[in-house]
Amino acid sequence: MINFVFVPPQSDVSRAFAAQLRHDVEGMVVHVPETEAEAIAYLADADAAFGALPPELLQHARKLRWLHSRQIAPPPGYFHEALIEHPVIVTNTREVYNDHIGAHILAFVLSLSRDLPYYHTEQLKGRWAPKPLNSGVVFLPEATALIVGVGGIGAEAGRMLSAFGTRIVGIDARRTSAPPGFAEIHGVEVLDDLLPSADFVILTVPHTPHTEGMMNLDRFRRMKTSSFFINIGRGLTTRLDDLVVALKEGSLAGAALDVFDQEPLPEGHAQDHVST
Repeated sequence: MINFVFVPPQSDVSRAFAAQLRHDVEGMVVHVPETEAEAIAYLADADAAFGALPPELLQHARKLRWLHSRQIAPPPGYFHEALIEHPVIVTNTREVYNDHIGAHILAFVLSLSRDLPYYHTEQLKGRWAPKPLNSGVVFLPEATALIVGVGGIGAEAGRMLSAFGTRIVGIDARRTSAPPGFAEIHGVEVLDDLLPSADFVILTVPHTPHTEGMMNLDRFRRMKTSSFFINIGRGLTTRLDDLVVALKEGSLAGAALDVFDQEPLPEGHAQDHVST
């Protein structure tokens, strides 16, 4: 008999997942505690758990053999000292979001390449203000996209974008062979050299001590003034205040962010009001 605990807080998704496990897996007892006190009681006999176990919960999980993270890239603090020293095996779910996030990146690229944010802003103001023909437009078959972080998501985004004829160049700390759709792949040591040639710089890297703040004012100023920056990885990899400065001074043409260094952004933050 295997005791499996879903660590709170719960959601409709976690409750449905637990119900599916109960139905599909014989010999598994699935617990879905709603409170920390309930979780502590179940963790005492748990063989496996789903979620995050801070020190105050982990200390009760003396029999735990397997911990599965909810996130593809666990957030800062997930791997605390007690967890690192614990004999439990920690896993995460890989590849399941590649197509979803790849499509999200593609939506950003298509929107920016056709200058849709400008027209959406004018529409909200009730104004008819067309720009000169092709002003602000990036023709994708003649464009280069630099994808920084060629894991599952970065690779899928590159494959999708290559279908538009865009030249795809990858930067990755570990990967040495170019996946389908990529013209080239390089190590991180040449990032600064490649930034000036990219029309789109797409950041998909996780947050680590090496990637924190990697996109800063110096690197934004290396980009083409007509280029765009996209971040769908982790907010702390980009210095947001530096990006605001770069946008205001015209070092790049625009940006699309799915993540921020502080979420939610404080009310009235400059990023909500930057217009390019």
